[in-house]
Amino acid sequence: MAEEIINRVANSNLTTIDLEDFYPQGKRVMFDIKDWLFEELILREKDFRESVKNHDWSQYQDSYVALTCSSDAIIPSWAYLLLTVELTPFAKKVVVGDLPLLETVIYQDIINQIDISEYKDKPIIIKGCTNKPIPASAYTLLIEKVKTVAKTIMFGEACSTVPLYKKKK
Repeated sequence: MAEEIINRVANSNLTTIDLEDFYPQGKRVMFDIKDWLFEELILREKDFRESVKNHDWSQYQDSYVALTCSSDAIIPSWAYLLLTVELTPFAKKVVVGDLPLLETVIYQDIINQIDISEYKDKPIIIKGCTNKPIPASAYTLLIEKVKTVAKTIMFGEACSTVPLYKKKK
């Protein structure tokens, strides 16, 4: 009779953190204001405010919004602030920048809220393979946080990890 196969990884005290598990649902939207500019270059305050007033902001309900201007215009900072005032009753998060920055800010908020007490003196694996757009900076933010309590930190999958940190005794 063959010996029973024992899954030593499953029986170990390794704790896996998969950032994909924290990925928040919600549409990601790039809001480009260039169409609200005169000749896509000049922000005319009166016209801009009229566009803001007439826009249906409810379409951004539960969305994550990145504000940008894809033309080579100089946009006063108050313009983005005015848009943010209108978006905040609907959007989950608003940033000035691109979609990768938006994902980074989303994950920064998520990681700041993680309770790391459950990782105290444990070996941690930060899962590397994902199907969702996890920004690289999310991994560095996570390591900064869990390094304060973890015994060890590894990256990858339980069957094939790269050691990153070991607490000094």
